[in-house]
Amino acid sequence: MAQGSQKFKTQRPGAAKKQQQNKQKGPKKGGRIIAPKKAQVIQQQKLKKGLEIAIRNKIEHDVTSKASSSLHKPLSVVKGAEGKGNPGAPRPGNSSK
Repeated sequence: MAQGSQKFKTQRPGAAKKQQQNKQKGPKKGGRIIAPKKAQVIQQQKLKKGLEIAIRNKIEHDVTSKASSSLHKPLSVVKGAEGKGNPGAPRPGNSSK
């Protein structure tokens, strides 16, 4: 007979099967974002995004100024409250293009 305590723990065969059942099989859900390898590509993307935002804001400003000048009473533009929790979430009424 063996004397003294065991130096290692033996695993039961049932425990290993339970861990494997919880694993997700197949590919993960959701889109994949692949980072560009070159820093110049990142700068171009930032510049393009900034230009798109500036152009959209200019168009909105022009439309509101034309609409307010053509109406007989002043035009009041109501802007919704922006949420601080999720800034990337699409808001109703804004173009995502």
